Amino acid sequence: MTEPPVDVAATADPVAAVLAAATDGRLVALRTSGTTSRPRAVVRTVASWTDSFPHVSALAGIDAGSRVCVPGPLSATMNLFAAVHARWSGAPLVGAPAEATHVHLTPAALTGALQAGTDLRGRTLVVAGDRLHPALAARAEAAGARVAHYYGAAELSFVAWGTHADDLRPFPDVEVEVRDGRIWARSPFLSRGYAAGAEGPFDLAGDGFATVGDRGRLAGGVLTVTGRGGDAVLTGGVTVLVGEVEEVLRRATGADALVVGVPHPRLGAVVAAVLADPAAVGAARAAARAELAPAQRPRRWFALPHLPTTGAGKVDRAAVAELVAEGRLAPVGAP
Repeated sequence: MTEPPVDVAATADPVAAVLAAATDGRLVALRTSGTTSRPRAVVRTVASWTDSFPHVSALAGIDAGSRVCVPGPLSATMNLFAAVHARWSGAPLVGAPAEATHVHLTPAALTGALQAGTDLRGRTLVVAGDRLHPALAARAEAAGARVAHYYGAAELSFVAWGTHADDLRPFPDVEVEVRDGRIWARSPFLSRGYAAGAEGPFDLAGDGFATVGDRGRLAGGVLTVTGRGGDAVLTGGVTVLVGEVEEVLRRATGADALVVGVPHPRLGAVVAAVLADPAAVGAARAAARAELAPAQRPRRWFALPHLPTTGAGKVDRAAVAELVAEGRLAPVGAP
């Protein structure tokens, strides 16, 4: 009888558990914890990770002489991958960026590090888990860091790599297509889907391409991710994909922006924008009028300099939506 996948999160040493599963030829089950959906376990072969290790080593410059810091929890698959890769490379894991040559961060964690004045000089920052705005990457580089950024998903593993969100190109050995606005990838790094028949966004086509519903466009070899597949606001019968709105606002302001739905008695919901910089609302409103369809334009504007994050270090969209819905954020700008 085939042995069940190793539930890595239930072990005392998740990194050792992944490497032991590789030796034993067993599948692993990796629990995910998204910001807007229920947790589920993704099943994969360990080879679907380890086969990408040489590429990661080359792109990030990690070898046995490196010192790697993974400050986020290993319950997040991106952090567990980073820790397993470091051990495979022979690079010791260290507890603080000051001791490291390489640091794995989410964009929210990078923002916090810059605000705290963390010394990033000479360090390579591998940033993932959310969109890395070019302006944030530039701030890190101005602080003396080298920045790498990748896009992927727990179900797909690596899809694209670059220096920021506007500089993503297909990861080595990965084919990327955008079909009807959705990002599809075919590679040796795909998972096998979900454990115990759990439902989720992972969809594997007959030609070997898979998607989790994330939306984007591919032009000139550059992949632009415009939003997670399930992030939408239904307003007056129109489905507004929040990633498309956020892209316009971020490009116009050079600052972070989050779009959520606010309950409305007649329309069901209206689009609301939460900006990290309240002074940017004028530029954001002008861009919305010029570039967005009427249903996409935010009807309410709020400021929240420090966006809440999940335990995995990603911006907690659900928590922001709750703050807005409960009236706990003060509106900014003209109505």
